[in-house]
Amino acid sequence: MVRSQSSKPITGTSTFYGGNLHGGTCSFATYTLPSGIYGTAFSGSAWKTGGNCGACLQVTGPRGNSIKVMIVDKCPECSEGHLDLFQDAFKVLQPSSSDPVATSYTYVPCGITSPLVLHAKSGASQYWFSMQVINHNQPVSTLEVSTDGGKTWQGTTRVDYGYFEKSSGFGVATVDIRVTSTSGKTIVVKNFTVKSDAQVTAGSNF
Repeated sequence: MVRSQSSKPITGTSTFYGGNLHGGTCSFATYTLPSGIYGTAFSGSAWKTGGNCGACLQVTGPRGNSIKVMIVDKCPECSEGHLDLFQDAFKVLQPSSSDPVATSYTYVPCGITSPLVLHAKSGASQYWFSMQVINHNQPVSTLEVSTDGGKTWQGTTRVDYGYFEKSSGFGVATVDIRVTSTSGKTIVVKNFTVKSDAQVTAGSNF
């Protein structure tokens, strides 16, 4: 379970790197960051097997100014208080220096108004299930699958690169998907055809 969005500020320092949205550990290869949200790599020690992928943070710098960032990549050597920001994000907080800067952050809703998106990994099928959730307004807690029209639900396992998987698949090509946020909100997408790189936009967001 990822940290609650009402968490107390976490203090530490921020550095920057060139940014790696499409090739980052969260596997956001098909995603574009929403306007007004920057990218960051997040602590390897607090990675929670990809549980923070897509979560948003409000980051406050030493001058009191703040920005919103989305976790899209892992910084294996970073402590929980250390953010490795995309360079454009860092320059907003500290425009005159490239030295590490004191920052604090809290988890916040992303403020995304468009629906969340489900994306099946390349090679996915009824015999191997692998799916990610992108564009979600709150962190994702679980992804479940129903093969009987929603009467029963089966779990999946989250992996380090942000996907939810079942190595043997679910045995059928068309399934219902239930996604639950860390605040307990749920969204159901019916009749998803599991095939390589399939993608569907849900009807709403958390």
